Amino acid sequence: MPSQSVLEQKKAIVAELSERLKSSVTGVVVCYEGINTEDDTKLRKELRENDVKYTVVKNTLLSRACDEAGLEDIKPVLEGTTAIATSDTEYATAARILCNYAKDHDNFKVKTAYLDGAVIDMDTIISLSKLPSRDVLLANVLGAFQAPIASFARAVQAVVDKGGVEACAAEAESNEEAPAPAEEEVPTQEAPAAE
Repeated sequence: MPSQSVLEQKKAIVAELSERLKSSVTGVVVCYEGINTEDDTKLRKELRENDVKYTVVKNTLLSRACDEAGLEDIKPVLEGTTAIATSDTEYATAARILCNYAKDHDNFKVKTAYLDGAVIDMDTIISLSKLPSRDVLLANVLGAFQAPIASFARAVQAVVDKGGVEACAAEAESNEEAPAPAEEEVPTQEAPAAE
């Protein structure tokens, strides 16, 4: 039977993990079996740089934390080696990094994930992993906002290049007064009579 201090440590770990699950917007549970230290270090560094918390955890402790956090649907995959990656702000980052990593490492597998407190299926995880990063999405939005402004700026510059508003108005008037070129008439030929 474990000592009282060990039980208290485990309760503290479960409480901390449960709070982490509740406060995160997304989490990905993986099997990290068979990866070497060098690859694990690179993975952890990339996750850390993207504000994703990654922790190797015992299945029993994660199972209890899932009960407290209302994520019971995660429990069926809790076997073998388990690690969890959570993010408090980014929805797609953990899934993108871990799914890309799993493509290059045969033994490393994504087991399940949750999004806003609900467990999601593998198709959703894969779709989530294909979303661009927040910075790329922001750049796309800014580009969409800038396009009309840039077009307006080019139009204003074209007016200035032509000599101002008066010159453009005079050019428009001269174009209206000029007669349109006459269309050449094409002689119509009669169809030969049928015999």
